[in-house]
Amino acid sequence: MQTKKLVLPLLTVLLVAGAGLWGYQSLTARQAAPHVEYTNLQGKKFDSASLRGKVVMVNFWATSCASCVREMPQMVETWQKYNPRGLEFVAVAMQYDPPNYVINYAETRKLPFHVALDYKGELAKAFGNVSMTPTTFVIDKQGRIVKRYVGEPSFAELHQLLEKELA
Repeated sequence: MQTKKLVLPLLTVLLVAGAGLWGYQSLTARQAAPHVEYTNLQGKKFDSASLRGKVVMVNFWATSCASCVREMPQMVETWQKYNPRGLEFVAVAMQYDPPNYVINYAETRKLPFHVALDYKGELAKAFGNVSMTPTTFVIDKQGRIVKRYVGEPSFAELHQLLEKELA
């Protein structure tokens, strides 16, 4: 009888511990970035497979998004600092952003990285139905999502992460 009283609490502890460990692993495991094709403003097509071997930032933004516009100079600085070490950057304009606004913004601000238009919303959908801007993904050299920032990132934290991933 004593054994039966001890078995149930022991099984409960083991189940809870196992579930906790599984939850921790699933939160820390890197998820594969979706396989997508981008078209930049110059009409050049490239896909996520062509970016393998590089650390990639994919930033969903819009010209009508105040925080997107506010963070863009720091995104440019980040790209300038880390591009020589292998960072690629794709700024994906949301489906609702008028293409002529995006082109004007990219040209007048001289954005140095790829700027892509998400004409049909397929890119935002592939990245988990992105609807909030800005949303930025950091993807490692193996094509796995390392971090997702919704809203402006802490650039000090982002730079630490890039240092680690580019090492």
